Amino acid sequence: MISKISKSLLLLCLIFPLLINAQDPERRVLRGIIENEVTENVMSSVHVLNLNTIVGSISNDKGVFEIEAKANDTLYFSYLGYKPLKVAVTQDMIKFENPKFKLTVLAYALEEVILQPYQLTGYLAIDVKNVPLNPAGRYQIQGLPSNGYEAGNRNRSSISKAVGALFNPADFLYNLFGKNPKQMRKLKKMRADDQIKNLLASKFDRQVLIQLLGIDLVNIEEILRNCNYSKSFIREANDLQILEAISGCYEEFKILQS
Repeated sequence: MISKISKSLLLLCLIFPLLINAQDPERRVLRGIIENEVTENVMSSVHVLNLNTIVGSISNDKGVFEIEAKANDTLYFSYLGYKPLKVAVTQDMIKFENPKFKLTVLAYALEEVILQPYQLTGYLAIDVKNVPLNPAGRYQIQGLPSNGYEAGNRNRSSISKAVGALFNPADFLYNLFGKNPKQMRKLKKMRADDQIKNLLASKFDRQVLIQLLGIDLVNIEEILRNCNYSKSFIREANDLQILEAISGCYEEFKILQS
């Protein structure tokens, strides 16, 4: 009798953890290898992001990366000059060691560039009047090593008007973030993760921001315009500067709403 009970308890102990994992799968460390799709050479310094948990990793000189993930999480791979790769995590990836992920080189078609120089005469008094002036003011973004970035008209009334527009419930910033605390938690996680910040500092195409925030390019630009950032800033800033600008603008929005 004791033997049968012992066997039953042993069997239950073996099955119970499997049932628990099936009901509530925990995130585990996923270890993978990144390769060039054509040459099959390993790729170092590739950024890997978990879009669900907003954490980042980077591949080492052997192409190996480690990141916490569970089934159905989405991984986003990014490397300069390569097509971004977005992959859904499967149980097999976690179960079997060193799954391989292959990146494809981007093919760029170079377009003709036409230079249009200013019609300068060589006389300073005349040429000063012909050179277009940029009316945008400059503002410092907290946490970034720079003297400032362009952000709208120098006139203080125009800045107040733009900040006041944040009270409008139809404003993109309010709709996307004020009513969606999950998005704000994403912003905070992105700003706290050094791997993500390093990646964003090297990007200018907004693609990583689009994936992480779950909004499109039109909405990102609309937010920045409503926050009174200049066209040149929206066009030329890197993705980290854009992230800091959106975060700073929302902090102002919260102060106004309080």
